[in-house]
Amino acid sequence: MKKITILIVDDHKLIREMWRALFVADANIEIAGESGEMLEAIDLIKTKRPDIVLLDINLSNESGFDAVPLIRKYSPGTRIIAVSMHNQPAYAKKMMNLGVKGYITKNSPRVEMYLAIQEVMNGKIYLCAEIRELISDKSQGQEPSNPLTALSIREIDIIKLIKEGHSSKEIADKLYISQRTVEVHRHNILKKLGLKNTPALVSFIQETELNF
Repeated sequence: MKKITILIVDDHKLIREMWRALFVADANIEIAGESGEMLEAIDLIKTKRPDIVLLDINLSNESGFDAVPLIRKYSPGTRIIAVSMHNQPAYAKKMMNLGVKGYITKNSPRVEMYLAIQEVMNGKIYLCAEIRELISDKSQGQEPSNPLTALSIREIDIIKLIKEGHSSKEIADKLYISQRTVEVHRHNILKKLGLKNTPALVSFIQETELNF
């Protein structure tokens, strides 16, 4: 029986090591490689052509959303399972629309990781129980939409740091990006949320129950 080859993409070394340790004892799975950076990961995927890529959508300098089209372009046969700390159904939907075959959160038990791999390898789509329950709760309760769903992962990171009182320079240092990039993100955040300026954003963060 051919082993399932898996390539791990996550910017946290500890997470990559944990996933590797999870699969190393499984005779049916082979780790094809791992990376913490998108471009390096794409090069590995081009060469290895793994059956599955486990993709963190919140990479340090890039977004997993940007990685998906490149993976599909350079290795069309590779199935992608997104793994994220974010449990908003909107993110799962966005990834699925890009062509991802599975979505699990980092709250998911390891049995769900195996189940996702099995389902995806059988040509099915897999959403973890946490996401399915949230979708079910919202459909029954008709809860108002979360304004954060309009924002990218990077923009959410920046909002969190603004909430903590960090300046644009401090945010740039923490996220390893330029101050100019932070300012562009801040402008886009205001535009997406329909706010006029930073004081309005701060007020919005303080007055709105946002799921940070």
